[in-house]
Amino acid sequence: MDRAEIVHQNFLSRVAQGDLPTLGALKAAEAGLDHAALIQIFRAQVLSRQLDRISRKMQAEGQGFYTIGSSGHEGNAAIAAALRPTDPAFLHYRDAAFQIARAGQIDGQDPLTDTLLSFACAMEDPISGGRHKVLGSKALNIPPQTSTIASHLPKAVGAAYSIGLARRVPPMSAQYAPDAVAFCSFGDASLNHSTAQGALNTAAWTSYQNVPLPLIFVCEDNGIGISTKSPAGWVAANLNPRVGLEYIACNGLDIVETFAATTRAAQIARGRKKPVVLHSRCVRLYGHAGPDVEAAYRPKSEIEAIEADDPLLHTAARLLGEGAATKNEILDIYQEIEAQTSRAAREVIKRPRLQTAAQVMASIVPPKREAPRPNAPSSEAREASFGAADMRAFAAPQPMNKLINLGLSDLMLTHPEIIMAGEDIGRKGGVYGITKGLQARFGEARMIDTLLDEQSILGLAIGLAHNGFIPMPEIQFLAYLHNAEDQIRGEAATLPFFSNGQFSNPMVLRIAGLGYQKGFGGHFHNDNSLAVLRDIPGIIIGCPSDGAEAVKMYREALRLAREEQRVVVMIEPIALYPMRDLHREGDGGWMRHYPEAGERAPLGTLGISGQGEDLAIVTYGNGVYLSEQARPEIAADLRVIDLRWLAPLAQSALLEAVSGCKRVLIVDECRKTGGQGEALAALFAQHLDVPVATYAAEDSFIATGPAYGATLPSRDGIIAAANALLRR
Repeated sequence: MDRAEIVHQNFLSRVAQGDLPTLGALKAAEAGLDHAALIQIFRAQVLSRQLDRISRKMQAEGQGFYTIGSSGHEGNAAIAAALRPTDPAFLHYRDAAFQIARAGQIDGQDPLTDTLLSFACAMEDPISGGRHKVLGSKALNIPPQTSTIASHLPKAVGAAYSIGLARRVPPMSAQYAPDAVAFCSFGDASLNHSTAQGALNTAAWTSYQNVPLPLIFVCEDNGIGISTKSPAGWVAANLNPRVGLEYIACNGLDIVETFAATTRAAQIARGRKKPVVLHSRCVRLYGHAGPDVEAAYRPKSEIEAIEADDPLLHTAARLLGEGAATKNEILDIYQEIEAQTSRAAREVIKRPRLQTAAQVMASIVPPKREAPRPNAPSSEAREASFGAADMRAFAAPQPMNKLINLGLSDLMLTHPEIIMAGEDIGRKGGVYGITKGLQARFGEARMIDTLLDEQSILGLAIGLAHNGFIPMPEIQFLAYLHNAEDQIRGEAATLPFFSNGQFSNPMVLRIAGLGYQKGFGGHFHNDNSLAVLRDIPGIIIGCPSDGAEAVKMYREALRLAREEQRVVVMIEPIALYPMRDLHREGDGGWMRHYPEAGERAPLGTLGISGQGEDLAIVTYGNGVYLSEQARPEIAADLRVIDLRWLAPLAQSALLEAVSGCKRVLIVDECRKTGGQGEALAALFAQHLDVPVATYAAEDSFIATGPAYGATLPSRDGIIAAANALLRR
């Protein structure tokens, strides 16, 4: 007999015998629960338990595909009962009882069928469309999470922040009530993850400054992470005291105590706009998941002691002790729901499942939405906002740094739902002055100087997007992205996929990066690898080559976020920020005029300079500048093709752009391994019958000092590579 069956039989026999845990001292009426509410919570707990049991049977029959259960954590049904269904909830993967209890607060919900459909990976699964077993529901304000290891905590902080922000800055389409509370749950093992610690620190840092943050964290402490135990007392010692966070502990096995503790937490979060950590002690039944043999690392006596502390037994004791139900009524509820679950499972496994790549990939890109608005403010609005110096700048050629500054100002002036956030972007105006003056112009609420934590910056952006804002976060340097990249890969990019397009978190992420900074920073300020971004499904990557291109691309990036709900990553080439001259000092060859209102660089288009047929140079960013520098020294009729958008590659446009050229040279300032050059070479090899060569950066980090460019493509290197190819 497996452990699930043992726990099942224990419940039946102990209820029948009246062998139940001691009742907690707090009475249901004192906590605000009547008999009907107690029964409703119990039914949610039982349904969660029966779903866990049936998931294992479905897997054994080859009809179910997920067995990480919620057994032992069913007390979180009482947490849901103490909150509102309009409160956004970012759930731990063991919180099925929470979702079931919340479903009971809204008419027309069928959590039994919905959950079984997700177990079966049926296309009719109402949250993921059969792509993954996830907790989530649009109607219940529960964005889907996969097997989260604390990666959802930063966006919960962002969502909570957005609730207060929406009182001062109107989002494009607010999703949360003005008095909503963001809820976020996680396990005791996940508490140790740097992402969890960063989110808790960010919440405390925010609260310490008296910034509104209506947020409830719940640490569901079952004392073990897969097979590794949490040290006794560790969770409480870690969370209490923590400056800026209210700490409340409860026995998560007792639904009355849990309801009362959550009610208190909600009063603090909702009333005082302060973050709260609720430490709920519970147990884990059956092991981590279906294949996990708990007896391999836990003695039998310990397993049996945990099973004796089954939260359903505690609730049964509560129902009996409060006079809410008899033993027979408790058993009737349990067995009735067991029978309902078995019957429904037999029907669900007949439903169709995803079969093709097209079906699986259909929700990678979220659906479009109506959000039209001009891409530039009127001249009158601009004159009222900009000073005389900036107005003169619109009329004269400028370097990239100034044009991006003007372009971002224009966008923020036109779109009040844009929120920028990052390290030093406000008062200082960014390390390179790109956002200089924007905080004075648009205020601290829209130009947020964040703490130094990239995970929290991206989490803030995701949370803001959940509530209808268009965030434009900044990562100060490309190398700084890597310790936070999962917020894009595992959270922002996956949300439409795992919600079948029902949820999205559009944003425009700005990152200063790439090489060629003379004598400054070395690798950490000159990272030239985009590989970590290129393989993320659904995101868009842009890299402008001059200031006018940057303005037009940012207009398009914002349109993509607002109208197509896309995640766009813009890589700004640091070395081109101040670039004025092309061939000789003072020639002004790389300065550009500010683009006319409405001019964009649409996704899927290229920048093409020249119509030569001897050689096409395909490149981007600094490569465009270097190729134009090299042009006079290349003995050929030349065209330079600026990719603009690195992902997705505009394959059809690219093949058309090189059509008729006798040779193609790929210039990639990123490394040979993992760079854009690999995909371009493969594309041309499949479709062209002309010589193709690649000139890319070495597989090396970038040095500081005189050797800053030694491993990167250069003007002279492009000349040599082009002339060598012309001899073929």
